[in-house]
Formats: sequence, C-alpha cells, structure tokens
Amino acid sequence: MPEHTFRVNGEQVTVTVDSDVRLLWVLRDILGVTGPKYGCGINVCKACTSHLNGRAFNPCAVPVRDLGPDDEITTIEGLAATAGADLHPMQQAWLDHDVVQCGYCQSGQIMAAVDLVRRVAAEGREITDADLDGIRNICRCGTYARIREAIRAAAASGG
Repeated sequence: MPEHTFRVNGEQVTVTVDSDVRLLWVLRDILGVTGPKYGCGINVCKACTSHLNGRAFNPCAVPVRDLGPDDEITTIEGLAATAGADLHPMQQAWLDHDVVQCGYCQSGQIMAAVDLVRRVAAEGREITDADLDGIRNICRCGTYARIREAIRAAAASGG
C-alpha cells in the first residue's frame, strides 16, 4: 500500500492506505481525529467540513491521493491554535449564542463559518445575508438563526 504524507493540525503525518480512500476515513479511522463528522459521505450535508490550506473543504469528497506533504488540514480540534487561544473566536461565539442543540453538525458549521469570515474580511467588507445564505451546511435541529447570530458576532470581534 502507498504512503501519503501531509499535515493535520500542525503535525506532519504519514499514513499507509489505498490512494482512493477518502480523507474523512483517514482522519477518523486511522488518525483518530473525530471532529469532522460523517453525515452523508457524498459532499452534501457538510458535517465533515474542515480546512485545507486555510479554506473550507469536505474531506468526505477528497481521496487521500490528492494531498501532498505541503498540504495542511485543520479540523475543529486544531482551530483554536490558529487563533493562539483556548477557543477560536467563532467557537466562543457559538457558546455565547447558545447555538448547539444536538451538536452533530457544529464542527462543520464552525469551520465553514470561519472560512466565510476570513474570505469576507480579506475582501474588506461586512458579512451579508447572501454570504450567510451561501453556507450550505445542514443543521438537522434547525438552529440557523443562532448560527447566523454567532457568525455575525464572531466577525464583529475579529474572528
């Protein structure tokens, strides 16, 4: 079996696995990184949303062969470290706005929200309703109003 080397939450890892195995299974089953959740496996629900080189992506849709040694995966477990704090501002906003209900989608929601806030800030503008509508992560509990409030609050705080 081939070896694949890349970075996860700041640490270089090498896994020996078939090249067509989806990254979600590598993260969860081989590396024990369980923050990205399995929801659909077909890039629809977005419960597995993580960051690849600083941008949101869905590891359920990416075969491990697509990664190289310079690629950096950040999952919810490594998000706070990107802010140099115990919690990333988006995680704190999630707590402050009591977003979580069942919690299953939350890691993917937070990772998608962080990507959105970064992109909008880089464009030098504020988050719009259209931006928030563009987040396609599914929340089975329907906490979308609180999710939107938390994203706006985190963006306002620089997160």
